Amino acid sequence: MDLLSDLALGFSVALQPINLLYCFLGVFIGTLIGVLPGIGPVAAMSLLLPVTFSITPEAAIIMLAGIYYGSMYGGSTTAILVNIPGEAASVVTCLDGYQMARQGRAGPALGISAFGSFIAGTLAIVGLMFLAPSLARFAVKFGPAEYFSLMVLGLSILVYLSHGSLLKALAMAAVGLVLGLIGIDQINAMPRLTFGQLELVDGLGLVPLVMGLFGVAEILVNLERRVVREVFDTKLGSLLPTRQDWRESAAPIARGSVLGFLLGILPGGGAVLSSFISYAMEKRLARAPESFGKGAIAGVAGPESANNAAAGGGFIPLMTLGIPPNVVMALLLGAFIVHGLQPGPLLIVQKPDLFWGIVASMYIGNVMLLVLNLPLIGIWVQVLRVPYAILFPLILLFCIIGVYSVSNAIFDIYLMLGFGVLGYVMKKIGYEPAPLVLAFVLGPLLENNLRKALILSQGEFATFVTRPISAVCLAIAFVLLISPLLPRLRQRREELAKEE
Repeated sequence: MDLLSDLALGFSVALQPINLLYCFLGVFIGTLIGVLPGIGPVAAMSLLLPVTFSITPEAAIIMLAGIYYGSMYGGSTTAILVNIPGEAASVVTCLDGYQMARQGRAGPALGISAFGSFIAGTLAIVGLMFLAPSLARFAVKFGPAEYFSLMVLGLSILVYLSHGSLLKALAMAAVGLVLGLIGIDQINAMPRLTFGQLELVDGLGLVPLVMGLFGVAEILVNLERRVVREVFDTKLGSLLPTRQDWRESAAPIARGSVLGFLLGILPGGGAVLSSFISYAMEKRLARAPESFGKGAIAGVAGPESANNAAAGGGFIPLMTLGIPPNVVMALLLGAFIVHGLQPGPLLIVQKPDLFWGIVASMYIGNVMLLVLNLPLIGIWVQVLRVPYAILFPLILLFCIIGVYSVSNAIFDIYLMLGFGVLGYVMKKIGYEPAPLVLAFVLGPLLENNLRKALILSQGEFATFVTRPISAVCLAIAFVLLISPLLPRLRQRREELAKEE
């Protein structure tokens, strides 16, 4: 009965006209961002974050969340029709989705992608609804030592799962931690790493950093590419999958939903890793693995379900522990803090209307996305025809306006452009921005919990290994970080990178 009353409270919040409007705007913009290659949800959310400052916290989080899981839907449209992933999580959809389009089956590919995304997204919301309250009750037992160790574990998992050199990922995480410490020390109120610059006293802004590393850098990278886009047109009448398509897709959708949800909870897991592992798993389980890469519908259904389930699963550690598992959730954490809210174990108790309103809005948003993705394919196809020469300057203009509107400071624009050039160089030499951004967000929280734990233990570092939860987290983190020295773990990490 408590669950039903909580859901009733959530729908009473989500069905308010203003929240419905922002939910629709979020999923619509998310779908559009997913359709347009080279932008991504991180750049879109950071661009629109300043817009949310003047609206209610419920409407702000509902809209930003809608952009995230909406982009998971839209990314498949570009992958299937143009063979260019609109979003990183849709890379693997190109393999079979585009081949289906070339065979004249673009409609069933788009249809099973939309239905699989809807089913997986709904199952992820159910999992969030049941698991989050229980995890929040358990998380109340966490002290500063446990939170510090959990954040160390989260960063370690992210570094371990990042493809490429482990040392490069560690270096990016270290840079992120240092950047996060710029500004006023929260315990003794002394300025650090400001070098006499008044603009740095409040620290670096999350919005210019993310917009630069993901938005501006992505524009610079895409300007180098000469991509010929051949769009396959499809008719609305051909979008419904056949019975045979459903028989071949039912099990991949179920497996992808469970796998994506579980990996979405893990720090560093997220939608991209989920889609790749789902594809590899379906190929291994298939009766005819040789059909993958040649238009197998299971190669579309599984990964698309996995990335949407992962988008829902990522809300669990953010809303119950206050720890973002990926860069998108780090942006949402910033949105919570801007509105004077602290996600964590007390959020469900102190702000039940906010938590359950977000959950209920995700139900509504999934229905909106199903409606948007099937009938509006023709409109998305026309959007795909917008020349990059027009699209990218507009994106850069919106980035500059968005960054300036946060604090009305020209310095933030310089910061964004500087991080944009840095992000471009990082992409060219094989450094990933995700560990840097997540470490930047977690850095102040990690430092505060470290110092609080040492103050409470009177300077005894043993407190981190004498408390069971903390000790287990640190032990797992240690094993992951020394994995290059352990042949079996190194081989497994290389296999994951090869699959990606």
